[in-house]
Amino acid sequence: MRFWLMSEAFRKAGHTVVYWTSDFSHANKKKRVLDFGIEVPFEIEILETKPYFKNVSLSRLMSHRKLAKTFLKAAREAIRNGRYKAPDLIIASSPPLGLVDASHTIASETGARVIVDIMDAWPETFERVVPRIFLWPLRRLAKRNYLRASAITTVADNYVELARSYGFSKDIRRFYHGITKGDTPLTNLPKHYPSSLFPLPPSLIHTSTGTVPLRIVYAGNMGRSYDLVTAVEAVGELGALANLDIAGKGEQEDALKELVERKGITGVKFHGYLSESELGELLKRSDVGLVPMDPSSCVGIPYKLADYAKSSLAIVSSLGGESARLLNEYGAGVSYSFGESASLVQAVKSLLPRLAEMRKASSRMLDEQFDASKIYDSYVDFAARVRDGV
Repeated sequence: MRFWLMSEAFRKAGHTVVYWTSDFSHANKKKRVLDFGIEVPFEIEILETKPYFKNVSLSRLMSHRKLAKTFLKAAREAIRNGRYKAPDLIIASSPPLGLVDASHTIASETGARVIVDIMDAWPETFERVVPRIFLWPLRRLAKRNYLRASAITTVADNYVELARSYGFSKDIRRFYHGITKGDTPLTNLPKHYPSSLFPLPPSLIHTSTGTVPLRIVYAGNMGRSYDLVTAVEAVGELGALANLDIAGKGEQEDALKELVERKGITGVKFHGYLSESELGELLKRSDVGLVPMDPSSCVGIPYKLADYAKSSLAIVSSLGGESARLLNEYGAGVSYSFGESASLVQAVKSLLPRLAEMRKASSRMLDEQFDASKIYDSYVDFAARVRDGV
């Protein structure tokens, strides 16, 4: 979404855009469906990529290595045969580290400038599961990528600090993940939830924004960075106060379903992957968005904050730092201690009296922090100055 919206903004400003991306979806570990169903106002080049099935694995690193080689060969050929002009500017997502390295190679051959856009802290995020000593080749590559850049952009403030720690002294700007605002569900809040999903006992109280039980939603990957076990256990403890909808798939799915069955927890529903419209409807029916992310993952501001804010959801998050500061500044949600079900239970109970207020604050946070039209128009202005050496 970030690079698609960014490409649209560049095209709208009159630039010629070629968007290079993988044919493999990291989210669902399958080949991408390339029938977009809409007119795309920029060129898209799909690069063949080796599949992998675990987020932290040697096969993923090998897949990234193959992707970098494929990009380097394809970009050189496209420029050589005149299909595309030599670029003035390359914006390279980091990770994959090898793709950034290949972008620097193309830049050195064409005279282009490079902006490295830090999406995640690599290899730092691997230090949770891999001894630091084994990561020195990736750390050396990351440093080389950063120091060769004309400028660096990031999705969170903590990545600004990361780039500086590698010795980068040129211009760094933070641009949060932007999201298109669309229609706000605040104008059409349901008075009750569809009985087909969770039958509601008539004794449950009504709030100004819906019906207890609270509808908590988690939308995303079920990878090891997300502590969904604690979320499921907390919903079991909350009983009639809350239900949990989980949209997505991942390596934890089978274990979570087994946990739900073993403990007889009735308030958890697994939806699998949903279409964009189906996910939108699920979010509209929800009250609270859950971010059960490991603080040691190095993530500052996850895309989920913007996704949930778009649907005006109150947010419950285990991330500290920048995410916690934003939620506290806007009053858009509450934080809890990662891995502690009692803390999550208390957090959910604490937001009940302020739910309507938090949902409105979440919508305001979207307007002021995650509005794609503002973010990517500013990104284009910044990138043009980098291209011109200003």
